[in-house]
Amino acid sequence: MAFFMADPANPGKRTGPLKAFDNPEFMHSTFARSIRVQAEMQEPYVRFKRHGIRNTFVMFGSARTLPADVAQAKLAEAKKDTKGSPAEIAERIHRAELALRSSTHYEACRRLSAELTRWSLTLPEWQRFYICSGGGPGIMEAANRGAHEAGGKSVGLGISLPFEQDHNRYIPEDLDLEFHYFFIRKYWFLYLAKAMVVFPGGFGTFDEVFEMLTLVQTRKTRKHIPIIFFGSDYWKKVLNLEVMHEWGMISPEDHQLYRHVDTVEEARDFLIAEMTKHYLTADGQRRG
Repeated sequence: MAFFMADPANPGKRTGPLKAFDNPEFMHSTFARSIRVQAEMQEPYVRFKRHGIRNTFVMFGSARTLPADVAQAKLAEAKKDTKGSPAEIAERIHRAELALRSSTHYEACRRLSAELTRWSLTLPEWQRFYICSGGGPGIMEAANRGAHEAGGKSVGLGISLPFEQDHNRYIPEDLDLEFHYFFIRKYWFLYLAKAMVVFPGGFGTFDEVFEMLTLVQTRKTRKHIPIIFFGSDYWKKVLNLEVMHEWGMISPEDHQLYRHVDTVEEARDFLIAEMTKHYLTADGQRRG
């Protein structure tokens, strides 16, 4: 581990001992992990304060979901591609058809984010609600894209992964964050959240939503945070929470923690009503 600074004019000459925070070898070592964790807690706070980000609508969902035009093009391409066996051709077409089917959720997320952003822009700047996503492709891109197209800024909380890690281009540079630690990223998802919308997704989506449901259920956060499952044809099949109620694994009042919706209009109207009721007064001032 290096402990001395080198003279730029004479690399072999020492100019003095390194300060600990200027020693990259130390800062990236296991010994400095607690410092890196603290940095991921504090540095985003500085950015959010600079931009006046106090309230967010968090959008979860699959990173694999494509825009409708891209999905349609891929299906057309798959139908023209005659390479491989009949089984391989059929599999490519089937996957492209599934991508086109799920693209409706991309467009729904894009529209919902745009409409919520337009509503938020009518509020005083200090009490606006901003779209927040995981920063990547798919539903995350749709969320940030909708906010961008509506003329608003949004937040992207990215995470370093071996795949699906590219950030989408619709996030303002200063609000496009990259985390190393999952638990710090989850902290920032929850800390600013006033509502969550969960679009169809896989393991990562399940991980995020159950973490948030547990924190809300156990009142680790005292805020009112409605959770919406968008697309009942998907969620009621893969996540049958009614069975938990039937077996007494969750309380009857836990029904109130989440809601199933199927249209952008229903989700928009519900969220605006909830935010107005719990966070805004009749004269437009913030509650609490």
